[in-house]
Amino acid sequence: MKILWRDLRAHIHADFRLDLYVATALWAALLMAVNFYFDLENSYIDSFQGKPLWPVLYLALYATAYYGSVWLWTHFHRRSDIWQNRAFWLRSGIALVCYSLYAGFYWHSDWSRQLFDGQIYVFAYYCLHNLQSLLTIVLPLYLFYRVADPYPSHFYGMSPSRKGLIVYALLLLLMIPLITLASFQPDFLHAYPTYHDTNANEFFGVPEWVTALIYELCYGWDFVPTELIFRGFLVIGMSRVLGHGAVLPMVVWYCSVHFGRPIGEAVSSLFGGYLLGVLALSTRSIWGGLLIHIGIAWGMEIAAFLQKSGR
Repeated sequence: MKILWRDLRAHIHADFRLDLYVATALWAALLMAVNFYFDLENSYIDSFQGKPLWPVLYLALYATAYYGSVWLWTHFHRRSDIWQNRAFWLRSGIALVCYSLYAGFYWHSDWSRQLFDGQIYVFAYYCLHNLQSLLTIVLPLYLFYRVADPYPSHFYGMSPSRKGLIVYALLLLLMIPLITLASFQPDFLHAYPTYHDTNANEFFGVPEWVTALIYELCYGWDFVPTELIFRGFLVIGMSRVLGHGAVLPMVVWYCSVHFGRPIGEAVSSLFGGYLLGVLALSTRSIWGGLLIHIGIAWGMEIAAFLQKSGR
């Protein structure tokens, strides 16, 4: 844990300003208040699901959250030069377009109907939903990395790093009692496991655990592009432009990604996003964040499976 506290202290020493952090917290609070008061994402943005306007509305939401936070950072640190930096606009623009397309992607629904003539539509829908980030996030970022990035560096944290892995493992272990406790709550069992029995195993003539495993692998994969774009591209990659200032704007945008979920999850994403951002910047790797994200996700799935199998 010494590594964690040392890196947090070093980052805060380099970046912290009370006025900046208070202003950023108020900005995030304002965004959350507007979203949850008007139910902006669930009732308005998602009402355009499957239509061309859907990713455009997500783009407007994410750009507001991100650029508003960048403006605060540049204002308090007196770095107005950032707004004339071509690399900043190129990187931020690519990130916003990619993630907005990812959030508003719906073609996998048609693909699922076409696959095997729609006989395994539900199973295919959820698997392809988790895999579509290969097209919307991973491929575009990789092409940018290979062709246009003036500062390529290990594909934005995908290179493994042993530094801090023990810290991440300890943080994950600390979550086990909380996940276990949560698994006894009705609301938890209503939401998890996210896998549901379909006719896929009967269609393929395999035991259900096989289709469940395929689904869970797809489900776990969906956390890879999340870490890649937020902690990898927007922190490790953007640090070439913003330095330590890459973390705070990422955190506010990451919070806005959780606007369609309970408010407690949105609030906790601010703290979790900040911690993972600082550690990614320190280790130059996103593998620790992947360990925590996928570990928690699969831990909740396993806990729910065990609870329901014991009934």
